Amino acid sequence: MSSALWAGISGLNASSKELDVIANNLANVNTVGYKSSKTYFADVLSSSISGGSSGSLQVGRGVAVADVETQFGVGSFETTGNATDVAIDGDGFFMVDDANGATFYTRAGSFHQNEEGYLVDINGYKVQGQLVVNGEAVSAIDDINLTGVRSEPVATTSFSFGANLNSATAKGEQYNAMQTVYDSLGTKHALNATFTRTENSDGGYWAVECSLDSQAATGMSADGFLFDSRGQMSGIYTGSATAGANITTLTVNRPGMIYKDTTAAITLAQVGGLWTITGNGGYANARIIDAAAANPQISLDGTGTADLTIVPADVTCDFTLDHAEAAMANLTVDFSGITLGGGATIGNGGNVTWDLVGTEALDITQYASASVIRSLASDGYAAGDLKTLSIDETGRISGFFTNGQTADVAQLVLAIFTNPGGLKKMGANLFGETILSGAARQNTPGESGVGTLTPNTLEMSNTDIATEFIKMITAQKAYQANAKVVTTEDNIMQVLMNLKQ
Repeated sequence: MSSALWAGISGLNASSKELDVIANNLANVNTVGYKSSKTYFADVLSSSISGGSSGSLQVGRGVAVADVETQFGVGSFETTGNATDVAIDGDGFFMVDDANGATFYTRAGSFHQNEEGYLVDINGYKVQGQLVVNGEAVSAIDDINLTGVRSEPVATTSFSFGANLNSATAKGEQYNAMQTVYDSLGTKHALNATFTRTENSDGGYWAVECSLDSQAATGMSADGFLFDSRGQMSGIYTGSATAGANITTLTVNRPGMIYKDTTAAITLAQVGGLWTITGNGGYANARIIDAAAANPQISLDGTGTADLTIVPADVTCDFTLDHAEAAMANLTVDFSGITLGGGATIGNGGNVTWDLVGTEALDITQYASASVIRSLASDGYAAGDLKTLSIDETGRISGFFTNGQTADVAQLVLAIFTNPGGLKKMGANLFGETILSGAARQNTPGESGVGTLTPNTLEMSNTDIATEFIKMITAQKAYQANAKVVTTEDNIMQVLMNLKQ
């Protein structure tokens, strides 16, 4: 008779424990990464009322809580505005270490950088992963510390201008285009391209010269551009000059102004102490800038800018000008003769490529509209400090730097277990490894059964309120029923006690 009393009491205890579990699940309905628990019951060993060993005539002794199991189903996802919030879509746990180096596991991916540069969770525990340099993981799995992570400067090796050069530009007039480039130390420099309309304005010839911080380039692989009747750049050209025997030195100051595609002979004579051009070779506007100078300078387009300088050996001089056109090709601009501060360099050995062809090239046109710069491009940049972070679905942590560059800086690593149900809840959204869970297996998100990540998102509690309410009702009914068993058994025992009266 007393077994019914103890069975009822065991039912009260079991139902009370189930209500404890339900209450805890509901209390954590808004806890990020929380995993709900479920109560499992088992009957207590039965006794035989026949005294035999058969399975008949057995009476149970009540119920016991057999297990309280963590449910690792994925919770709902909530989008956040934090770039370092991340949720696991699938199996796996983030790894975090406390101040003593003890490793814990969590599904709560609410991370941020602390004052020391470490990536930490809401408990201040350090998130585990690997540092990444040039796209490759370079360290063992450890605390992710981004202190000192910077974007190193890169010297400019190529540039391009997107521009229009007004087809109505008068001969000798210039248009300047400038953009910022960087040396190997990240110092800014002004690269200037000067376009000059040649005398042959109908032919679409434009001389071009480059300078760096107002210092002329040491050399260029071409001296000018030419355009077709549609205003499209159709080729490049170079100009050269050959001195006659009666000239000691002939210096070509602006080879781009030598635009004719046939050899042109120009002759000079000194008359009464003044130099005069006796044969212009087809350069109708050619003139001597200072006729009384011992070493005359010649402006081929007549605008007064020295295109050639002559050191004569006689009172009569002659030289030839030649022009060679070529198909469109990238230009090499040589800045090797320019000294940069701090021993810095630019380009490849001082050579910087002007992209005129290929996918990186910007178009230069000659239309009947104002000269204008439409776009600029170059591949160099200064050093930059880390500004913001973002995390992608594979766990790659990318840094956005103050120089406008983006680069991978770290890699998150997740852990999975053979039996996650064997993990021990440690509080604060953390789990601890146990013998029952097995050892953690570590891998990057999306690899070897590990779930992928959802950026800018947090995994919420997987508690289902409706389900928990139903469980609460059944637990309440079970508690009431067991309480009724206890009161009924008490009444029966009271009757038994009163039999003597």
